[in-house]
Amino acid sequence: MTTTLITNVHMIDPQASAVEHGSILMQDGKIAAHGAEIAIPEGARVIDGRGKYLAPGIVDIGVKVCEPGERHKESFKSAGQAAAAGGVTTIVTRPDTLPAIDSPETLEFVTRRAQEAAPVNVVPMAALTKGREGREMTELGFLLDAGAVAFSDGDHVVTNTKVLSRALTYAKSLNALVIAHPQEPILSKGAAVTSGKFASLRGLPAVTPMAERMGLDRDIALLEMTGAKYHADQITTARALPALERAKRNGLDITAGTSIHHLTLNELDVADYRTFFKVKPPLRSEDDRLAVVEAVRHGLIDTISSMHTPQDEESKRLPFEEAAAGAVGLETFLPAALRLYHAGDLTLPQLFRAMSLNPADRLGLPGGRLTTGAPADLVLFDAEAPFVMDRSKLLSKSKNTPFDGARMQGKVLATFVSGTQVFGEL
Repeated sequence: MTTTLITNVHMIDPQASAVEHGSILMQDGKIAAHGAEIAIPEGARVIDGRGKYLAPGIVDIGVKVCEPGERHKESFKSAGQAAAAGGVTTIVTRPDTLPAIDSPETLEFVTRRAQEAAPVNVVPMAALTKGREGREMTELGFLLDAGAVAFSDGDHVVTNTKVLSRALTYAKSLNALVIAHPQEPILSKGAAVTSGKFASLRGLPAVTPMAERMGLDRDIALLEMTGAKYHADQITTARALPALERAKRNGLDITAGTSIHHLTLNELDVADYRTFFKVKPPLRSEDDRLAVVEAVRHGLIDTISSMHTPQDEESKRLPFEEAAAGAVGLETFLPAALRLYHAGDLTLPQLFRAMSLNPADRLGLPGGRLTTGAPADLVLFDAEAPFVMDRSKLLSKSKNTPFDGARMQGKVLATFVSGTQVFGEL
C-alpha cells in the first residue's frame, strides 16, 4: 500500500454538509487525515489537486452487470472500467441476470468474477424470489451468508402479497434489506411512456403516475404488517411523495431512491421516438421531475443512482413501443448530476449525500464519507469542465446513453479505490 497526499483540493464532506479547502492523506487503503494543513510523510506520493473538487466515491445502487447470461452487453471488466471513469467506486449489482442470482452458487460465481475483473468495489444483491418469478422466496439466510447486501427482484413486482409478506417477515428476522420496485404491475404492463397529452400525441401506450403511488401504498401496508427494512428503488412521481413522507413520519424503516435520468430528463425528451430515452419507469412530466428534485433536496428521497441498464443496438434500434427499456449511466452519472448543481437545484454536499453517504449507510458499507479511518474511495473532478458526450467513447460495452451529443459539464480527473488510483493520469 502506498501513501498518497492529495493537496490543494476543495473537499466535499456530505456528513458535515460542507466544502472546505485543504488536503487529504491516504495510507494503507484508508483515509489517514484531512484538513487545511497536513505534513508530507516521508516517501509519500503527492498529488496537486489544482483547486478542484474531491469527494467520497459514488456508491451506485442497482447497477446491471450482464454476467452471467448476456456478457455481450456488459461484463464485470467493462462495467468496472466505466465505473472508475465515472467516479463510481462501489457498484451494487442487481440480480436480474440470466439465470437470476437466486442461489449461493450463482452469487459466489459473480463475486469471484467481480474480484477478478473489476477495478472498483462490487457488492451484489440477490433475488428475493426464485427466478425472480414471485412464487417462492429464495434462501435468504444462505444468500446473506454468501455476501448478499440486499434482496430484490428488480423491476419484477411480486404480485402475490402472501409470498411478499412472508419474504419481508423472514428478511426482518435476518435484519436484511429488501429493495422493491414500486409499481402497480397490471396498470403499467406494456407501457412505454407516462400518460398525458404528449403520450396521446405520440400514440404510445402509457401508464398513469398513480401506478407508482398504488404500488408504494401496497408495499407500505406490508411494511406496517412486517416491520421489515425496505428501500424503494425509484420514486419518480409527485403522487408517490406524500405516501413516502407519511411512512417515514410513522416510523417505518423505509428509504427511497430515484435515478439520475428521472432527475435530469422529462417525457418531452422522447421527442421523435428516441429509444435511448426509453427507461423503466418511463420519463415523467416536468412537474414530477421538479417535485422529485425537491424531495432529494429535503432528504425525503434518500439516494440517487444511475440505474445502469446496458442494452445492445439490436434491442434499441426498434420501434419505440418494442424497444428494450434502460440506459447506461455509470460514466454519465456525475456530469448529469452536476447539471442539478449548475442549475442551483442541489448543492455539492447534498448531491454526494444522496450519491455516496446515504447509499453506503443504508447498505451498511463503510464508504461514502471523508472521515478518518474510512476507506480511501475518492473521486477528484473538475465541476466546470465542458464537453460534448460521445457515446462511441464510453467504456461500457453497450452505448445506449440518452446523453449522446449533449453538452455537459464536469469531468472526472482521478478515481481512487482503497487508496489505489484506478482511473486518471495524474
